[in-house]
Amino acid sequence: MSEHRRKPPQPQGGGRAAARRGQSGSSSGRRAAPRGATGSPSGSYGPESEERPYASRAEARRAAQRNGGGRRRAAEPGRGGRRAAASGKKRMIDYPRFDRDGWRRWVPSWKLVSGVCIGFFGTMVAAAGIAYAMVGVPEPGKAAMAQNNVYYWADGSQMVATGGEVNRQSVDLAQIPMEMRNAVISQENKTFYSDSGIDPKGIARAVFNMAKGGETQGGSTITQQYVKNAMLNDQSQTISRKVKEIFVSIKVGAEEPKDKILEGYLNSAYYGRGAYGIQAASRAYFNVDAVDLNPGQCAFLSAVLKGATYYDPAGSPSIDPVNATAKANSDRVQRQMQDTLDKMVEYEHLSQEKRAKYTSLPTVRSPQSNTQLGGQIGYLVRLAKSSVIKNAGVTEQQLEKGGYSIYTTFDKRKVEELEKAVEKVYKEKIDPKKRPETDTHVQFGGASVNPETGALEAIYGGEDATKHFTNNADVTGAQVGSTFKPYVLAAAMKWGVRDPKLGETQAQDERTVVSPKSLYSGKNNLKIKDYDGSIWQNEKGEQWRQENDGKQSVGEAPDYKIDLREAMRESVNSAFVQLGMDVGLDKVKEAAVDAGLLESSLAGSGYPSFSLGVSDPSAIRMAGSYATFAESGKQREPFSVTKVSNKGGTVYTHKVTTKQAFEAKVADNVTDVLKTVVEDGTGSNAQLPGREVAGKTGTTDGNQSAWFVGYTPQLATAISMFRYPDDETIKNRSFMEMYGTGGEEKIHGASFPSVIWQDYMSDALKGEPKEKFPKPEPIGEVINDTPPPSPSPSPSETEEEEETSPSPSPSPSKTETTPSPSPSDTCGVFEWNCEDGDNNGNENSGNENGGSEGSPSPSTSPSGTGEEEDIRGNQNGGGGFIAGQEG
Repeated sequence: MSEHRRKPPQPQGGGRAAARRGQSGSSSGRRAAPRGATGSPSGSYGPESEERPYASRAEARRAAQRNGGGRRRAAEPGRGGRRAAASGKKRMIDYPRFDRDGWRRWVPSWKLVSGVCIGFFGTMVAAAGIAYAMVGVPEPGKAAMAQNNVYYWADGSQMVATGGEVNRQSVDLAQIPMEMRNAVISQENKTFYSDSGIDPKGIARAVFNMAKGGETQGGSTITQQYVKNAMLNDQSQTISRKVKEIFVSIKVGAEEPKDKILEGYLNSAYYGRGAYGIQAASRAYFNVDAVDLNPGQCAFLSAVLKGATYYDPAGSPSIDPVNATAKANSDRVQRQMQDTLDKMVEYEHLSQEKRAKYTSLPTVRSPQSNTQLGGQIGYLVRLAKSSVIKNAGVTEQQLEKGGYSIYTTFDKRKVEELEKAVEKVYKEKIDPKKRPETDTHVQFGGASVNPETGALEAIYGGEDATKHFTNNADVTGAQVGSTFKPYVLAAAMKWGVRDPKLGETQAQDERTVVSPKSLYSGKNNLKIKDYDGSIWQNEKGEQWRQENDGKQSVGEAPDYKIDLREAMRESVNSAFVQLGMDVGLDKVKEAAVDAGLLESSLAGSGYPSFSLGVSDPSAIRMAGSYATFAESGKQREPFSVTKVSNKGGTVYTHKVTTKQAFEAKVADNVTDVLKTVVEDGTGSNAQLPGREVAGKTGTTDGNQSAWFVGYTPQLATAISMFRYPDDETIKNRSFMEMYGTGGEEKIHGASFPSVIWQDYMSDALKGEPKEKFPKPEPIGEVINDTPPPSPSPSPSETEEEEETSPSPSPSPSKTETTPSPSPSDTCGVFEWNCEDGDNNGNENSGNENGGSEGSPSPSTSPSGTGEEEDIRGNQNGGGGFIAGQEG
């Protein structure tokens, strides 16, 4: 037989025969080896002496597939290790760890952690070293080069280009007083002469703030601030810019002498008022050279470095009307100044004896405008600038450096027409040379708002922005008087009067909406009651009597009831004071805010006179709030800038937002009542032939201010008039009486303000369609239309009726005395039922601190000790205007 056909020898005990033998052997008692005894399936094919555990190859394979993996896992210390061993390779980074199971695989080893940390910090150090070597020190001053800001009229034509004339003048360190240097070091960076130019803690704080999305400023050393001000073009608050600032600061700190850094910082810092550097700041605030500054002035200027918006005593209410008023800023800078002086003593930079001389703010001059911003342009630019800072996310310092295009809402023709209307009255009526006692310091202010958008289309800020810094269209402190009465009427028609039969809590919810046909007493010297019928008393138990203009009762005796339309037309104080009490002064205040007045401009609502306008909103806000009535209750914030752009594109675009402050029928009924004022009332001087006009006059107590605020469907305008000395050298300045001003016995809103309004609006609306106001829907219920049943009058009530009845001679004023007192003259303060007809100074007279249509002589506060002034926080001005833009 050939070799290739020869069968291989069968292994003993194997093969099919062996399998058969195994099967047959089972019956003879032979037992197969236990499974797995051979150690592997291949053991089935071992020597003859070994017993085969499986009957066939297929069974062996199946067994291997079922159990092999488990046996491998049991036999191996770890799958990863086996795989690694099988591959013969070792990983550089053993993560996840292959010699661990479960969560332990994800716990890095200490070697890995150490290696990563060393690598990270090594990389950072190397990168820092490279960055430090590569960064250069910019040349001081080049970064501070300013460009022009261009302001545009509403029609897109250029108004003015300004901003490139930065007010800066550098001086040597020798010309900077040692007290100024020490003031800045004590307050900002006490380790200045020993640090490396950066503050690691401050940097960490800035990074943390950036991570939170907050401000990145703060914690900078003097060196860092110098680098930022004088060397870096990019003033953005970003991490990349901060990192660049840090490296440049380190290099400057290492290479430049500390005195040179301090000199550069004081000459490049921004102090507000457009002043860069200590010399310009000294002139801007004190009109002296830097070398002549005293320690108090130095401490003051170091405080202003924190930000002129909140530390300039002139205030910036247009940017922040609550926190940046003149008073708030003065208090803030005073605290900061005193803290700086204390630190100078603590760090032995100033003796206690010298420090004791500077406990109050130094005398600060009024801000001065750029000479090219004369006339009304300066006021317009200032308003627009404030709007940009407030709304566009651009800082004052960034704006000072220029490069912005600012598109305003101002209508050039209307601005010119308003200025002409005011100048006409000045020229024809106001003559300081002829009447120095009455015609000096006469001021006018005005503003026009488009009701449809809220756009501020024109203002009159004063004679000249370079001579009279205060913008009279903005907050001045002049009370608005009876122009406040429409808010009382709006509150009565929106919420209604309270039910006198209900408790205070329940009465707030259950109210009766008032119709303009509702009746109220027009009696002079009316004793004012709370809504529940009790006589109103102040905290001292003193009652309140409300006087009318000229001390005249309006209406027919004996009850003198008139409807609210007539009360508004004749501006009857007693009717609106009582209406305000019935509605609730809190609701009157809410209505004024809903219409568009700032709550910060409103007086405390704790006295009945609140309804008569003891508050001092600006002309801008008054025009804007009346525009709400013109637009059937739709309120839109007054604004002066539509768009801001720079070389990078559009920075800001104004979006008109509208809220429904009042239902249309409420606002339209207010308008309908105010039409009566112009058609046949105190505002008849404001009539525009062929046009519907609604408006209200206002004159305050003591004749210290007068207003006319009115509107057509297309335009709302407010005009104010007052006397206030525009001279910062006069201490304790205050509003002055206007008796005899312009040759008039007394100034009312019906006189010069309404004349200016009419003259201006006639020209401003020339060519505009003659639109009509919406016809008002009926509203509310007629209250007080029938006299309630009452018992026979007491003797004191009869005396009051007789006393207040119309007579040829007016009732005596509070300051007058009578030869022989009548029975009512002997009434005491706490005798509720006694009708003290002539007051004798024992009761509240009603026009306390303003708010009436006027009275022949100034009145005192309710207690005769200035309580209303205390409540108002010195609403009469207290000695200074507040400058800036409103809204």
